[in-house]
Amino acid sequence: MNTFHSTRSNADQFTAKQAIRKGIANDGGLFVSDSLGDVQIDLDAITDKSYQDIARIVLAALLPDFTQTELAECIGGAYGPKWSDSGITPLRPVADDFVLELFHGPTSAFKDVALQMLPRLMAKTIAEPSPTAADQSTSDQSNDARTTPAKERIMILTATSGDTGKAALAGFSDAPDTAITVFYPQGQVSPIQQLQMTTQLGSNVAVCAVKGNFDDAQSAVKDIFADSDLATGLYVDSKTILSSANSINIGRLFPQVVYYFVAYSRLLTDQVINVGDEVEFCVPTGNFGDVLAGYYAMRMGLPVAKLIVASDTNNVLCDFLTTGIYDRNRPFFTTNSPSMDILISSNLERMLYYLSDGDTELISSLMTDLKETGRFEIPETLKNKILQIFSCGWTSEDQVKSAIHDCWEQHHYLIDPHTACGYHVLNDMEADPLTPRILLSTASPYKFPRVVGESLNLKLPDNDFQCMDAVADATGTTPPSQLRFLETAPVRFKDVIAIADMKNYVRKASTWANQE
Repeated sequence: MNTFHSTRSNADQFTAKQAIRKGIANDGGLFVSDSLGDVQIDLDAITDKSYQDIARIVLAALLPDFTQTELAECIGGAYGPKWSDSGITPLRPVADDFVLELFHGPTSAFKDVALQMLPRLMAKTIAEPSPTAADQSTSDQSNDARTTPAKERIMILTATSGDTGKAALAGFSDAPDTAITVFYPQGQVSPIQQLQMTTQLGSNVAVCAVKGNFDDAQSAVKDIFADSDLATGLYVDSKTILSSANSINIGRLFPQVVYYFVAYSRLLTDQVINVGDEVEFCVPTGNFGDVLAGYYAMRMGLPVAKLIVASDTNNVLCDFLTTGIYDRNRPFFTTNSPSMDILISSNLERMLYYLSDGDTELISSLMTDLKETGRFEIPETLKNKILQIFSCGWTSEDQVKSAIHDCWEQHHYLIDPHTACGYHVLNDMEADPLTPRILLSTASPYKFPRVVGESLNLKLPDNDFQCMDAVADATGTTPPSQLRFLETAPVRFKDVIAIADMKNYVRKASTWANQE
């Protein structure tokens, strides 16, 4: 059975179930398997198959210690009536290219694809011994007089730039033996995204704004995971084990690999390509997780000519792919594509691990440089290997608006600001007429109605929900009901804290989660 270890060391090995439950390695690295690509997906076997069938094939290769029955139960529960399109991620032709719509889930963002699966995968790990529980349970008892619960409880801890938070909350709300705490940067998500989180129902959820940007929050969350004293205290006090719903968790990353194969299958079914023909994917991304899933698919046999990384004004990824120097020491911009406003792209670490042929010492050194100096530089040979697979481009805020406007005017197709980044980058590149190009559309345009309305030159009211109505009237499209109803949903969570207070908030949230 293939096992997982840190990108920074291969000393400790874990099963897939243990890695999902743990979320992040003890040394701060991300879990990887050296068996990635040993199993190649039979492309003939995925032609004319449903999303669910393809998911079973792909995830069986990635998660070998899950039984076929376990995977079938998880997939059946994740991809059903909550989705507004029976194809889950339909592929639409737009001009000479294709758009893979990833926003038909319950929170109208691509994160639903993974975060409808992760809670179900997590539930299958409950019987798997925790890799940290034995050490934690031998610690001295806390002075707290509360009774220790008989069962372990997993607390999902997540920082979000907008979409992950709501998708994780929707997936884990009232899930047995779990709790979830979400931190988001104050004033740096859209009003709709904020309401999606702060109105979330569920007895086991906590949502809190933090004074800082997403990178600040994500770095603090990583520090919390690395705090062994906190982990011991949480386990002794309440048998709480922390895990992650960010794409640093393989249980969040792996389900995203599926839709790359699904897109290819749809082109095969429609006879756009033959088995073995290469395609290109253009992926709007800030944390590098979505495009990393495409790289995983490539290693598993998907014929990919190029993975195109589309950034916004926070173009640290584009600069890195161009120069081989990753440098977060730059201004942070709050843009009209807020979910991509990121300067520390966590999943880049996994790509660097694989393309350096598993050089854990190099990865550990690079990540130490990033933490201590805010930058690192990779060897020229590694940079050249990366450029054989990835290309990139970035989009200004004005170009985002122009892309939304032009896509609607020219093709009668409405896109959100993040998809617009990819649309601009794709159209700025010369196309090979023999290689189909697929743009990943990451969110419903109605999550960002003001930006979309402004891009279409509409006269807009102050209220974002009235903006939704204005966009709907102008385009003849319909806002997702789960977004429109937020106007009257009661706000439950109003906390705002400093980054330095996040650890104490987690301690408090663990006690709330255990109150019956």
